[in-house]
Amino acid sequence: MGEPAGKYSITMPRDIAEAARSRSGPSGLSAYVTAAVARQIERDNLSELIQVAEAEHGPFTDDEVQALRDQLHRARQGQGNDERLRDPSSRRSGRHSRPRQ
Repeated sequence: MGEPAGKYSITMPRDIAEAARSRSGPSGLSAYVTAAVARQIERDNLSELIQVAEAEHGPFTDDEVQALRDQLHRARQGQGNDERLRDPSSRRSGRHSRPRQ
């Protein structure tokens, strides 16, 4: 978000706008909406990556999804602690070499 800010006009339901305004705190509504849109873009990008990976390698198994959730949970707990992020046992090996189904 290092780019210069632009001014935009958006339309949203009043109750959502008021809830966002009441939660925005000292940084203001624009910063709150910017953070929400940035998170949505990250989610959209992740969904696209998952679709590409599954198209190439087949769907993730329930065990693979759980392992990734566990890894994410550990990463969130250890933010700022690089050792927890480097746990090789939690990484999925061979995803790129898995045969197509």
